[in-house]
Amino acid sequence: MALSRFGGPEVLEMRTVPEVAPGPGEICIRHSAIGVNFTDVHGRRGDYRDLHDLPKPLVLGMEAVGVVEAIGPGVERFRTGDRVAYASRPLGAYCEARNFPAARCVRVPEGLADEIVAATFLKGLTVQVLARCVFRVEPGSWVVFHSAAGGVGTLAGQWLRALGARAIGIVGSAEKVASALENGYEAVFVHGQDDWPARVRELTGGAGVPVVYDPVGLATWEGSIACLGSRGHLVCFGNSSGLVPPFSVNLLRDRGSLWLTWVRFGDYTASTDELEAAARDLFDALGRGLLRPRPPRTLPLAQAAQAHRLLESRKTTGALVLIP
Repeated sequence: MALSRFGGPEVLEMRTVPEVAPGPGEICIRHSAIGVNFTDVHGRRGDYRDLHDLPKPLVLGMEAVGVVEAIGPGVERFRTGDRVAYASRPLGAYCEARNFPAARCVRVPEGLADEIVAATFLKGLTVQVLARCVFRVEPGSWVVFHSAAGGVGTLAGQWLRALGARAIGIVGSAEKVASALENGYEAVFVHGQDDWPARVRELTGGAGVPVVYDPVGLATWEGSIACLGSRGHLVCFGNSSGLVPPFSVNLLRDRGSLWLTWVRFGDYTASTDELEAAARDLFDALGRGLLRPRPPRTLPLAQAAQAHRLLESRKTTGALVLIP
């Protein structure tokens, strides 16, 4: 499934290309389940400038599960028949089989369904990095998490509760409150309806929280800062509402020696050892039932355009997975 130009879902077309043997450091993976993420939609639209320089036709996708069919020179971590997963560039997951760098793959343990792993690997690694690496959440800690009813936010609520944290969720509409509460958040407030910075202060006895996880950006920037207690951490990992405005670093001083970081999970899983450690943590949480992702909606790979339409409609619940 490839595109020759950027645009709407209709630019995605099935193509047949010859298979080539994996090169040095690569493995050939026969896909069984392919994750669909909003980053794929941005790529299809042409929102990422670096994709404009890549040759066409361009195959999207950066998350999949499959079985190793062939081993390239120099690969020792895997054998043919191993079940593996990946969630990183280079793009190209929207296909039946592909060659991919072995260093960016992990072995999938028994007992986890391919569709569940494909639906949660990227999102789950993101939560693992946020809550266990960037700021290590401890039992009893208050936490604010934006987009609490979204894909990442749902897993975060479940994982934070398992860690013993007291998680406060912020959602975009009243219809999403019940879902966030069901997935582990102790309290949930609606952006644009509730005075959530004030409510957070009330819940914490005026102290504020030690960490806010914010993928929204511009619309929540001031409120997120207002939620933080002294020496609190604002962890930005997206800007769905737009980029945060320029600010003076003195703001962090004046608000109580705050910390600010912008996180790309790939920077925290840059080495194979880091990736494997994060994946082990995620697979353990899935295997023990600490994370309970709902079964994803599956569509044939040939219906990737329809998957994108569903994702863009914002009416889907749960993840979307393509089956080759």
